[in-house]
Amino acid sequence: MPLSAVAADRLIDLGWSAFFSDQVAADEADLVPVRITSVHRARLSGMTAAGPVELTLPPHTVTGDYAVGDWVLADPEMWLLRRLLDRKTVLARRVGDGSIQLSGSNIDTLFIVTSCNADFNIARLERYLAFANQAGTQPVVVLTKADTAEDANTFRDAALKLQRDLTVLITDPRQHDAAEVLRPWCGSGQTVSLVGSSGVGKSTLVNTLSGPGLAPQLTGGIREQDAKGRHTTTARSLHPIANGGWVMDTPGIRTLHISEMAEGLDEVFSEISGLTCKFRDCTHEHEPGCAVRAAIADGSLDPERLARWRKLQEENAAASQSRENGSGRPGRRGR
Repeated sequence: MPLSAVAADRLIDLGWSAFFSDQVAADEADLVPVRITSVHRARLSGMTAAGPVELTLPPHTVTGDYAVGDWVLADPEMWLLRRLLDRKTVLARRVGDGSIQLSGSNIDTLFIVTSCNADFNIARLERYLAFANQAGTQPVVVLTKADTAEDANTFRDAALKLQRDLTVLITDPRQHDAAEVLRPWCGSGQTVSLVGSSGVGKSTLVNTLSGPGLAPQLTGGIREQDAKGRHTTTARSLHPIANGGWVMDTPGIRTLHISEMAEGLDEVFSEISGLTCKFRDCTHEHEPGCAVRAAIADGSLDPERLARWRKLQEENAAASQSRENGSGRPGRRGR
């Protein structure tokens, strides 16, 4: 059954696009597109052009195979879930037992939130950037708690050096103008998500973007001695942004293992991956004609940056090797 113009517009507002509609077969025309807004242990909640629904799950459905942000097709008679559509982007990471944890899907922009205090960590930001790049989302670094720093621009300048053409913003999540700062990446049909350590202001930003009248996300303070926060978000959920678009809140990530992120790392460290050495398998240690060693020698490449790249590459390779050997466990962290 063809969608009405109003329903079609509402689907577009939800993030529906030709990428998804092209996947719908002719014999699926009577099924309804549903965007997953929350994933629970035994149920899935979603949003249609007509409003929210609770999906009926077929037997043996594993809800962990679905991510907040997914598009599925459902039979409108009982809202029976029929099929998961291919994802345009997906945030996924390996956790301690080697399993894949889906953090969210079909996200256009990933706001990497950190604060201008002891939470600011260059090595961790590089991990987040690789995570975003591998997922296919646009990363934007958001600096908070600028009032705690003598000069917040020093943090901004340090972050700008981490990836070519990276956008770095400074904002106060508690102020309503924070929504204006982030507006270029929000709007009808756009989905954004926030990642970062606990206590840096992610949930406060979600509240600010969502606007009044919606259930607020819990927020918590930070420990002054180390600027670490308490976990205040325990589940992933999708919220409408006051002036259009959708924002996904996620739990704070304390440890982000690098696994299956080769392309993401190459984009973060493009000044290294873009160099061409004499030998294809150059280790950048002692071989003649090494472009990386030459860049170190002429000062165009920071030795500390190279050292962090090596550690992340080794971690990524170790994780891949462990899976090939059948252990399924990620390698030890390289930092």
